[in-house]
Amino acid sequence: MSTVNPDSTTGPDAAPPAPRPQSSGPFQPGDKVQLTGPKGKLNTIQLVPGQLFHTHRGAVEHDAVIGQPDGSIVTNTVGIEYLALRPLLNDFVMSMPRGAAIVYPKDAAQILALADIFPGATVVEAGVGSGALSLWLLRAIGPEGTLMSFERREEFADVARGNVATFFGYDPQNWSVTLGDLTEALPTVAAAASVDRVVLDMLAPWECVGASAEALKPGGVLLCYVATVTQLSRVAEAIRGTGQFTNPDSSETMVRGWHVEGLAVRPDHRMIGHTGFLITARRLAPGAVLPELKRRLSKSEFSDEDVEAWTPGSLGERGVSDKNLRKRARSAVASAGLSKARSTTDAAEPATGRPATDSPAPADRPEAGDGLNDGGEAVN
Repeated sequence: MSTVNPDSTTGPDAAPPAPRPQSSGPFQPGDKVQLTGPKGKLNTIQLVPGQLFHTHRGAVEHDAVIGQPDGSIVTNTVGIEYLALRPLLNDFVMSMPRGAAIVYPKDAAQILALADIFPGATVVEAGVGSGALSLWLLRAIGPEGTLMSFERREEFADVARGNVATFFGYDPQNWSVTLGDLTEALPTVAAAASVDRVVLDMLAPWECVGASAEALKPGGVLLCYVATVTQLSRVAEAIRGTGQFTNPDSSETMVRGWHVEGLAVRPDHRMIGHTGFLITARRLAPGAVLPELKRRLSKSEFSDEDVEAWTPGSLGERGVSDKNLRKRARSAVASAGLSKARSTTDAAEPATGRPATDSPAPADRPEAGDGLNDGGEAVN
């Protein structure tokens, strides 16, 4: 996995144009472009007329890419060919500035499926982190849906707002971020039995099960994303203990790629293994009791040692230094400002007739400048 020098893109213009959100058609100034070299190395650049993207072997002229259709092959100054594509949402979330660890695309896809996130749904999300899952949820619910996100740390909320605004080019009107604890803040913004889905991505989701049950409609889905077995065990018992949900279902997703070339077909040497557990349950109607619960004890017995293993201190929490977090928040906010400025400019110009698409305009890492390596370190 290689890196790109932040000064590798040069040219006469001091300031690049603002990114063009979710654009399609021929590449235009301000577009993000993913260049794939002959060895499969990925680099994302922002197109600026007159500038160059330098590599260790020659340079790619931005002008050679501008005006070309998506999926074109461009040649650098020494004859090396590069594939030029607009980055996908998957590429965006893996390379955007991070405050907290992100939900991997493989888990985000499972969350959308297991929670049955549908267009027009009202969804509550606790633990907004860097905004990766928020992007997937906003994509799924569409403009008619509503996403209410809750975050305890203002720095994380700033990073998430910046990343979402960078991707869409504006602040979605159907998305709100509330600072504070879900158990206290949710009743103030959502009436009882008014929410279709609740997604909890936090260290201690069992603390929010009661508030989630109050907000969910009968038949609504509660989904929790946790990293450890002890978290999984405790949240499952918390869900059962309310008597307001179906028995929880738990799973994890592992993705293994395959090498396929002629008759040489084998699994890849590396795979995306454990990142987290998903646990889901559905809200019962008021007063309903599951048949199997009538034949079992209403409360399980646990020793003091078991309870101690469930405490947040025992679970542990990997954090980000305040200095690094402030730097990432500034980068996300600055990128969002550029995207919103370009979106406003595009809205004021006459329509070009180019069709709309959901292709993302990915954010860069804070330190990567115009030319970025897409191989962001995967953490969860």
